[in-house]
Amino acid sequence: MQKVVGIGGVFFRAKDPKVLARWYEDVLGVDIDNRTWVQERGQTIFTPFRADTDYFGSPDQQWMLCFRVNDLAAMLEQLRAVGITAIENPEWNSEVGVFARIHDPEGNPIELWQPSDFSLGLM
Repeated sequence: MQKVVGIGGVFFRAKDPKVLARWYEDVLGVDIDNRTWVQERGQTIFTPFRADTDYFGSPDQQWMLCFRVNDLAAMLEQLRAVGITAIENPEWNSEVGVFARIHDPEGNPIELWQPSDFSLGLM
């Protein structure tokens, strides 16, 4: 049986795509020149949530990006230094890692995830 082998793209509407793309590049380091981003090898979690979940925040929000980071504390310090509000909630953390949440300039939620050694299969 053939199967998909990875995420081929993330596409979403934006009020000003060029400005928003530049924000992702400048703030999060997502190098999207030429509309391509080569990410580091690692896990990608693919999980549908119940329609009535409040995990994404607003009930109107239909999706949420989740980016893997190597050092969540350092990333949050960097983001806060440029005035970005980051939310941490101990209830989000688990054996798979630690999480925080920010929003892009258009209000889209972004989850930041530092995988644990357990989730990486290193334990």
